[in-house]
Amino acid sequence: MMQPHRGRAGAVAAAALLALLLGAVVAACGGSNHGQSVASLPAGALAPLASLQKLSPPGPAGPPGPEGVPVPNAPPLAGGELASAGSPVDGIRCQASEQVLFHIHAHLTVVVRGAAGRIPFGIGIPAGQASPTPAGPFVGTGSCFYWLHTHAADGIIHIESPIQRTYTLGNFFDVWGQKLGPTEVGPAVGPVTAFYDGRWFRGNPRDIPLSKHAEIQLDVGRPLIAPVAISFPDGL
Repeated sequence: MMQPHRGRAGAVAAAALLALLLGAVVAACGGSNHGQSVASLPAGALAPLASLQKLSPPGPAGPPGPEGVPVPNAPPLAGGELASAGSPVDGIRCQASEQVLFHIHAHLTVVVRGAAGRIPFGIGIPAGQASPTPAGPFVGTGSCFYWLHTHAADGIIHIESPIQRTYTLGNFFDVWGQKLGPTEVGPAVGPVTAFYDGRWFRGNPRDIPLSKHAEIQLDVGRPLIAPVAISFPDGL
């Protein structure tokens, strides 16, 4: 995880509270290995965008959230509550503190019939407590942390694991407790077009690897929206 950006004038109290809640966790991240990623793609998995029909441009980005990444001005795609309640999912455990031996980040955008769907904060953090910041809620505490989780509603997936392995988008949706496949993304049903780092991913979206700074987009139905690109701030 990263420390949220400082806010506007007049929000000192909220920022101080957040710093107190998250200070220990942020300090722990200092020894993490941000430079490694074991994810890989099979040959032929990606194709140029020109292989698809006309793509519509993405809408305007939302305001920057507490991690410095835009938060869509949109309702959440689905709730962030966890059916698993701390039990292991796909071999992914939920531990009392964040595990940062293997520590990378990816970004997920979901578009349903041309409209953005926001990824909720607190996925993978049972009983997560959202602290207010000038840029929006940030979940820094909970009963435990799955190795795949979200702190803010900006689509940043934190991969913080005690082992180095390839995690997939399917693993993240399983931790979330939502469906994912070629014809469904959570509660949204329809043909799914997946994008990975600005190219068309032609396989099952469940198999998309969560590599370092991967930019993943899932379009459900039509129109197809061109993939969104973000800049990962320092610390992500």
